[in-house]
Formats: sequence, structure tokens, C-alpha cells
Amino acid sequence: MRKVNYILYLLIMLSLGRISAQDEISIYSNDDQIKLSAVAEIGFLGVLDHKIQFGQNGTYLNYVKEGGQNTLFPVTRLSLELEFKKKNTFVFLYQPLTIKTTALLSEDLIVDNLTYPAGSGVDFLYNFPFYRLSYMRELLSDNEKYSFGIGGTIQIRNATISFESTDGERFRTNTDIGIVPALKIRGRSNFTDRFYGEIEADGIYAPVSYLNGSTNEIVGAILDASVRAGYKIENHVNTFLNVRYLGGGAVGTSSDDSGPGDGYTRNWLHFITVSTGFVYEF
Repeated sequence: MRKVNYILYLLIMLSLGRISAQDEISIYSNDDQIKLSAVAEIGFLGVLDHKIQFGQNGTYLNYVKEGGQNTLFPVTRLSLELEFKKKNTFVFLYQPLTIKTTALLSEDLIVDNLTYPAGSGVDFLYNFPFYRLSYMRELLSDNEKYSFGIGGTIQIRNATISFESTDGERFRTNTDIGIVPALKIRGRSNFTDRFYGEIEADGIYAPVSYLNGSTNEIVGAILDASVRAGYKIENHVNTFLNVRYLGGGAVGTSSDDSGPGDGYTRNWLHFITVSTGFVYEF
């Protein structure tokens, strides 16, 4: 009898231990604590307006009318998102952005004291990829239908802007790596169990000299704003259609410019992208 009681005691303890372990797994499961998502989109970019100038006496070039940016260009966008406890989201994004065009000049083009004469052909390169690390704090974590997050972004640009005559006799290039902080917001509405809408924006307008401690008076701005309509295909896969405005630029004189120009730059752009993509939740 004592042996039977001992066996029953062991079975009860094992059952309780199993229940306790299951409860612990449920409480601390990855589904409740951490969610990792990968986002990829592909589409096209249209240039609404884009002007640039290098040197105080340089031409304020209209890329759309004079630089061949009056067509559509392919665009891709990749990001990873880590959500922690449904209230904290970290985003790492890579946005390649390369526009190559060739145009015949209708009038002289001056870039950093170099003149490209009217009637000559010029190869234009506007390579402006950027990396972005963002953090958002969710304000409506207990709401099943709506979500809204606010936070900040650090963007690293890696720019190469070149002008080369088609005969190879004239060439100017400007390169720059810079860090730009910005504010970030994101809101989402779940219309049904499968359909949803989303808005997102990263942006700032501020004196760059104030942000980076420089003595040069440079004003800069960025705005990356999008509207998205999405559909949940299955539990871990969403697809979406996205319309995005991408704009910004800067104007001012850099003191560490090595020439051949005087360091003055004026660059303002207004792009729109239309893309489709997928979200995969691991």
C-alpha cells in the first residue's frame, strides 16, 4: 500500500510540474515577448522636382528638365523590425537610391567652376542610398483595432553625385557621408481580420549646424511619408501596396570641402514612389 501511495505521489508531482512548465512557456514565449519581421518592397520612383547646385557661381540645375530625370526609375526597400513586449519596436532599414541619366545640354552647365558647354552630352549620377535605425514606443498596445507609435530615427546617408561629359573630357564628383536625426510616427487601423491600412513618416527640418555642432550655417530637411494598404495572406505573411513621398535636401557651405569648388551646395528633391511588397513574421 505504501508503494502504491508513493507511485501516486510521483505521478501527481510530475503532472503539476508539467502544468507549471507549460504555463511558464506560455508566459515567456517568443510570441508574447519578441516578434521579428522582414519587410521587402519593389516598385518605381518618379521625380516630381529635383534641383541641385555646386559652387556659388554654379548653375542651379533642374534635373527633370535638363538632366534626364523625367522618366520612371526602379526602387527597392528592405527592412527588419524587432517588436519587444508589444510596446517597443526597433527598425533597421536600407534604401538603395541610384539614378543614372544622360542628357544633351540646352545651355551651359557650371559645376564647381567647371563649364559643360551647351550642346554637349553629360552623364549624370545621383547615388543617394541611406541606412536608418529607428525606435518607436507604442501608445495603444491594448487596442486590438488601432495602433500608434512615436519615436526617433538616425539616418546615415552615403551620397555620390557626379557629372561626366560623354566625351570623357570633363568630370566633377561630390561625395558625402552624413548623420541626420529625425522624428518618427506610425499608425495602423485593422479594418477587418485581414485588411489593414497604415501611415508612417520620418522627418525633420532644422539647421544642420545646430545638430552637429558645426560653425557653418547649413539648413537641411528630410521627409519620408507613406500610406499603405495591406492584406494578411496567412498568419505570418502580409502583402501590401504602398505610396510614398520622399523629399528633403540641404543648402549651405561646408568648411572642410577640399575643392575644386568653394564648398557651397544647394540640393532639394521631391520624389514619389509606388511599390508592392511582403511582410514575413518569423
